[in-house]
Amino acid sequence: MKTAANTSFGPPGRANDRPVRGWRDRVFSAASFFFVSVFIVFVLVLIVADVLYIDSQAVLTALTSRFVLGALWMSVWTSSLSTLLALLFAVPMGYALSRFRFPGRFLADAVVDLPIVFPPLVVGLTLLVFFSQTALGRWIQDDLGIEFIFQPKGIVLCQFVAAASFAIRSAKTAFDDVDLRFENVALTLGCMQWGSFCRVSLPLARNGIIAGGILTWARAMGLFGPLIIFVGTAGGVRVLSTTIFLEQSVGNLEVALAIALLLILVALIAVTGIRLVGGSAMVKL
Repeated sequence: MKTAANTSFGPPGRANDRPVRGWRDRVFSAASFFFVSVFIVFVLVLIVADVLYIDSQAVLTALTSRFVLGALWMSVWTSSLSTLLALLFAVPMGYALSRFRFPGRFLADAVVDLPIVFPPLVVGLTLLVFFSQTALGRWIQDDLGIEFIFQPKGIVLCQFVAAASFAIRSAKTAFDDVDLRFENVALTLGCMQWGSFCRVSLPLARNGIIAGGILTWARAMGLFGPLIIFVGTAGGVRVLSTTIFLEQSVGNLEVALAIALLLILVALIAVTGIRLVGGSAMVKL
């Protein structure tokens, strides 16, 4: 009776269980890492070039200027408020899109993704036309006295419309990752659907929802195009992104770059926070 002399049986993880890699596999891996390296180096070179271009005076101006600090405060509180509003919609909408089957669900799912894929300028133009050219928009502004155009409330509205989809999509992904059997067990133990949602689904989806909130806040913080069209820069209604535009337009390129690096730092912290908090529950389109 013959035995296979070259066959070895050992615990998994040993060298004899590793797949054999030929030269084609090594070339494929090297090519893949080449593209990864080129992209990362390219982004880092751009950031380093900005850092080397500015001087300490520009950084000092960006950190102490009354206009820049005012824009920073405006960016922080408007982004935070728009994120809270986005999460207020994201949690029930994400749960509904994840768990319920209803007529028009496919269309609703597509509409949620629209602000992610169309140009941000469209948000500002659409809001401007609605509040200035339609009867309902003029009624809201003139009769109710709730003004959005050229007002801080308009900043929050622009940020909400442009960034809320990230929170909704992230919440849906988080609820998709929650095993439906856990909810069914809670229902069999006497919980109503509301109790199952609060005690099972929401706690298990929490990290993904938080990750979506961070992403939404970062997106709102860096929003520019819609704000220029719908809110403008008059009357001190400025955020960091519009301040960069103003400083660059008058020739203060170093100050504009210093503010831009501040936004890059905020984005880096946000992305790191998403990785630490959200884990795999990232936005999936």
